[in-house]
Amino acid sequence: MLRDNLSSGPRGGTRKSIKVTNPADRRERVFLVGVEFRTRGRAAKNGAAAITPAAQAARDHATSIGSAQRADAPDFSSEESLDELRTLATSAGATIAGEFLQRRDRPDPATLIGKGKLEEIAGAAASVSADLLLFDHDLTASQQRNIERVVNTRVIDRTQLILDIFARHARTREGQLQVELAQLEYLLPRLGGRGIEMSQLGGGIGTRGPGETQLETDRRKIFRRIRHVKEQIENVRRIRTQQRQRRESVPVATVALVGYTNAGKSTLFNTLTQAAVLESPKMFATLDPTIRGVKLPSKREVLLSDTVGFIRNLPHTLVSAFRATLEEVQRAALILHVSDASSPLSAEQDAQVDKVLKELEATGKPRLRVMNKIDLLAARQRESLCDDANTVHISAAKGIGMSALLERIDQMLEEDRLSRVRLRIPQKEGKTLAMLEARSRIYARTYQDGVVELEAEAPESVLRRVREWIEGVPAQSAKAPGTRKRGRV
Repeated sequence: MLRDNLSSGPRGGTRKSIKVTNPADRRERVFLVGVEFRTRGRAAKNGAAAITPAAQAARDHATSIGSAQRADAPDFSSEESLDELRTLATSAGATIAGEFLQRRDRPDPATLIGKGKLEEIAGAAASVSADLLLFDHDLTASQQRNIERVVNTRVIDRTQLILDIFARHARTREGQLQVELAQLEYLLPRLGGRGIEMSQLGGGIGTRGPGETQLETDRRKIFRRIRHVKEQIENVRRIRTQQRQRRESVPVATVALVGYTNAGKSTLFNTLTQAAVLESPKMFATLDPTIRGVKLPSKREVLLSDTVGFIRNLPHTLVSAFRATLEEVQRAALILHVSDASSPLSAEQDAQVDKVLKELEATGKPRLRVMNKIDLLAARQRESLCDDANTVHISAAKGIGMSALLERIDQMLEEDRLSRVRLRIPQKEGKTLAMLEARSRIYARTYQDGVVELEAEAPESVLRRVREWIEGVPAQSAKAPGTRKRGRV
């Protein structure tokens, strides 16, 4: 049973404390801290907004810690961002003990939000017995240390939380390696000044001389481990490349599912392929890529690839570590961009997906927007929806719109293109007729004098095997000299 207490801080902060009265709940209790930097005094000049000193300070801070934020893209409000952080924390198995939203003109270089406000947060967190402070903002190593000294509680930032969720959900050896690499690359620049354990190995009279600090030892060990993990990931990438080359030797196109985390990609994947990939409302439930075959209405077969979900400010270390997995997106013939039609943040989430696709150099790929979860919309909203050349509306959970989606995929794929032809095939060619029945659309069929006349639509890979029976194709081009008339399947 939860009881919410809302109060306003004296310096522009809003605190929300959540008292948990159930003693059986022993999950880690987390106090959330949201931060918003105001950009007052915006003025338009030549159609562009002027950058205020406060906005520039926030941007410089984001750049200094490697944040993926960009000022020119639609972004979440501070409340919406804190809502997402709450969902992330729940996905990590935490209990939300309280929340605090701080608005400032500019970030404090030492503590991000100022020492006075930190003392207020420390008291609020202590009053609800919080085990951990979670900041909805990336922190530098020095900021994290300074905050911990004031609040006397463990502190992590948003990137550390995402890395922890990835570590929880990685099941395959490949996924675990990629998460470990991201964690090591995140940890490396944050080793300095982490306490007495990083001081000189020896101290006092008789111990001075050549040697290295514990910090240098730890860095050397991490560098060594990073090299080892990268070598293993490179082996995975080589094996994946060989598998992809074998697939590409056969004219079967790959269709990649991409989208914001929890947009319903895995549910759609299971609906189309009858697979049993984990479906979960938790964020980043899918980390390990899965590929299954799907038969289209034209009876062409394609490979559908389920990939990791994207999120706002996805850490660069994760994008780099998961590049072996995300190569499926880069090499796909068609990208299905799955969006949550029921989310009020759909436009902002789509903008974040576009940013990651740009980083992967996959923006030039043919793309179909798939608006999912329309079953959660009001009836009047659903009736107003209209598909177009680039958008299809579906509900993967209810199976709504699956036929229209498959038809649109069929139309957009360029690989192994479809052609409509007329054929005259002897009835004794039973294997050929069975192959056409299985792999093409038959529009008309007549039997005359031991010959089956067909009007069919089939992919090029099939038509090459029945070329000698296609009407209008010269006999010399239908088969090589000296070959038998009888076709082989």
